[in-house]
Amino acid sequence: MSATCQNTKKKRVLLKLSGEALINEGSRGINPQALKEIAIELAEAYKQSNCELSIVIGGGNVWRGVRDGGGVIDRVNSDSMGMLATVINAIALQSAIEEAGVPTRVLTSINIYQLAEPFVRRKALRHLEKGRIVIFAGGTGNPFFTTDSAAALRASEINADVLLKATQVDGVYDSDPRKNPDAKLINKITYAEAISKQLQFMDTAALALCLENKVPVQVFNLHKKGNIQKALCGEEVGTVIY
Repeated sequence: MSATCQNTKKKRVLLKLSGEALINEGSRGINPQALKEIAIELAEAYKQSNCELSIVIGGGNVWRGVRDGGGVIDRVNSDSMGMLATVINAIALQSAIEEAGVPTRVLTSINIYQLAEPFVRRKALRHLEKGRIVIFAGGTGNPFFTTDSAAALRASEINADVLLKATQVDGVYDSDPRKNPDAKLINKITYAEAISKQLQFMDTAALALCLENKVPVQVFNLHKKGNIQKALCGEEVGTVIY
């Protein structure tokens, strides 16, 4: 593990993770080893950083909304099932991070009192101030919105200094690098340029919300060891949208 961050000013960070962070490629559900590895990396990076950390996690490893509904389950119910999937992932991640030695709280936008605390902005801020990692589950609590939108919303609500989005690639490209071997990595880009070029790293509603509330976004590769700590410490890794 690299040295402790040199940043003296405490930052408030929201990290967006996809459900795929908890699985091996091509699988579904939750892989215990993948869960343990990401939790340890998160816990160690958090301990070395000088930040207040919150997380929004997706649920695609458990349920993929309309796609998994197969035309049998309507959009609203399918999205509701996706929100429940994020709660499953959040509870699993909470357990694994606490096993790695960091106190954690799950706050959910859908009421499941026996499993997690309801999302209350002041409560979330208090947990962050007390040094706990806060995991936001349940998306926005409404159908038709992605967990990217949930991340942008929560980042805006808690006055985050930055929204970090951990992905499967090194950052934002001018085209899909998995389809185009000549795709070029973009180091910095404005919100307006990202929206006008229809770059598919985050949905437009989420980007517009970040633009409106002046929350910079940093997109980086989750699978490169040390990237999480670099991002938490404010290092230039991946792509910055400002």
